[in-house]
Amino acid sequence: MKAGLSARLRFTDRVGFRMGMMLTVALLPLGMIAVFQTWRMADQAGLMAEAALTGRTSEAATRERAIIQTALGAASILADSVARPETTVDACTTLMSDLVDRSAIYVYAGYVNTEGQVVCSSGSRTTDVSKSPTYLRFTAKPGPTIVASSAGAATGRAVLAVSQPVAREGVLLGLVVLSIPQDMVSVRAPGSNPGEGADLLLFDTEGNVLTATGGLDKAAAILPADHDLKELANMQETSFRGLSAGGEERVFSVVTVVPGLVQALGSWKPAEVKINGPMTGATALLFPLMMWVVSLGVAWFAVWRLVIRHIRELRGQMRRFALGQRDSAPPVLRSAPGEIAEVSQTFHNLARILIRDEAALEASVEEKTVLLKEVHHRVKNNLQLIASIINMQVRNLRDPNAKRVLKSVQDRVASLATIHRNLYQAEQLAAVPADQLVGDIVNQMAVASLPPGSALRVETDLHPLTLYPDQAVPLALLATEAFTNAIKYAAPQRPGEAPWVRLEMRPHGGAKLLLEITNSIGSDGQLPEDRDGGTGLGSQLIEAFSSQLDAELHQGTEEGVWRVQIIFELDAFDPQG
Repeated sequence: MKAGLSARLRFTDRVGFRMGMMLTVALLPLGMIAVFQTWRMADQAGLMAEAALTGRTSEAATRERAIIQTALGAASILADSVARPETTVDACTTLMSDLVDRSAIYVYAGYVNTEGQVVCSSGSRTTDVSKSPTYLRFTAKPGPTIVASSAGAATGRAVLAVSQPVAREGVLLGLVVLSIPQDMVSVRAPGSNPGEGADLLLFDTEGNVLTATGGLDKAAAILPADHDLKELANMQETSFRGLSAGGEERVFSVVTVVPGLVQALGSWKPAEVKINGPMTGATALLFPLMMWVVSLGVAWFAVWRLVIRHIRELRGQMRRFALGQRDSAPPVLRSAPGEIAEVSQTFHNLARILIRDEAALEASVEEKTVLLKEVHHRVKNNLQLIASIINMQVRNLRDPNAKRVLKSVQDRVASLATIHRNLYQAEQLAAVPADQLVGDIVNQMAVASLPPGSALRVETDLHPLTLYPDQAVPLALLATEAFTNAIKYAAPQRPGEAPWVRLEMRPHGGAKLLLEITNSIGSDGQLPEDRDGGTGLGSQLIEAFSSQLDAELHQGTEEGVWRVQIIFELDAFDPQG
């Protein structure tokens, strides 16, 4: 298993995430259907809102439609009257004057022949209108016309000129013109002030502005920035969203006022209309998204309630059991679904078996540990007994050489007894405190080997270190031999100085141990083994124990000091055993 997998489980590997993904795929068809249906509702709402907006625009132009249609009807009647052969100029003038006098709408009425000359009128002195926009439009396209003028040829005022052709027996005789003041037809949406809310503009089929909210000089600000009036004149009744010429976002609507002659353009603030209706494109996506989120929430709660919380509880039980909380078997998750309850029951049974087997194993290990410590204790006692017997024998001997040999044997047996004493006193049989073991042996050797009042100075520097018995025992025996030789052959370096022995044990280069025994030697510089005709058994044992440790052994004299140095690789000690 990868390290830390249980502690750092990836989010995408969790049951909740995978269930969410599966539910997402399962709900995708329903979501697509919901999006499609919502979009259809949004489109239908948009069409209804568009129809309502065109209706509001048409309603806003009702007054202007009535005025223009009335003017066209009046001009048509005048044209029929003027076309009669019996109608004289004076009678024509009377007709025109009576119409203007009786109506509050018209400021001018006149009859113009095909030459652009005024034949009769309601009172204007102008006789030649051949250069006027109304006449020019009529000659270009004979028929009913509506032309806006900022300064009418007959009145000099801003007017809307409505004209009808005059014909007799199919022969075109001229046209009848009625002038309506612009302020009578300056369109305004009901309940709206100019420049606020809705603005309206009337234009003809050629894209010429006829009148606008606030007057002709305000027409440019009402127009859409990306459409011209000629383009809009060719459109059917429609609504669209865009920017006005002033850069303001508006909703525009185009409707017909007088078929074939006049159309109206409404410009509305988006706040006053909802061109997309109550269901916008964002709402069309938001509704299925909310359905998906709610469905996932309900499903996730169900998964958490039925699965995830029980799995987490089971995982916690396993983790606590793995960390050593084994006083009793974890309880079975009775409230979990059947499958998880079966897993919980299996883990409960497994934990009971492990707790029982571990208890039996611990009891067996404890029994063997007690027995092994008893063995070490008895071996120590037997070795001490042997050392005591040897000591009694030494006392009865008269030969100095025999005494010296038995004394060295007694020291070695005592060292072994010390080793076994440390083994059975250790808390763990597999862990020997090497610094304590070597220190005890050094103290014991110093007490046993040095006579009372000896001037020999013994120094130790032992770094705390725990070793396995396989290395601790040969290390202790090696230290015994080296320290014995050091005491045996230590001598003053200079006359009047006290001899000394120093023992040092410390880590060396990371995973290695350094054991170094040094002693002072006499001024003659002779090697220790050359003194008193020694047998060299100690050196042989040092080399044997060094080989057992697979150690590097260095011996030699350096500036009046005899040095024994051992370096070997440490076995990594695991406290858990």
